[in-house]
Amino acid sequence: MLETLYAPGITPSNSRPRVSNDNPYSESIFKTLKYRPNYQPKGFDSVTEARIWCRHFVEWYRFEHHHSGIKFVTPAQRHDGKSNEILRKRHEVYEAA
Repeated sequence: MLETLYAPGITPSNSRPRVSNDNPYSESIFKTLKYRPNYQPKGFDSVTEARIWCRHFVEWYRFEHHHSGIKFVTPAQRHDGKSNEILRKRHEVYEAA
């Protein structure tokens, strides 16, 4: 494949040389998806079933998943600007303890 690209002068680009999984964001969300208790490794019976499962996953991820990369608040809390107050109250609890 690389020789086919090199022939007309195309240089392939990866974030990390010689690594196929060059999108850390999509790799991270896929790992989160695979480790959900109701993940369907054998697939779905229909496109509709897959869409419903994905809709539930996205809802869970946005509103229930406390993400370590954003100080254990949900993406929705961070997006809505509620995380500052949550983190302030959390800090007060830690200081009191």
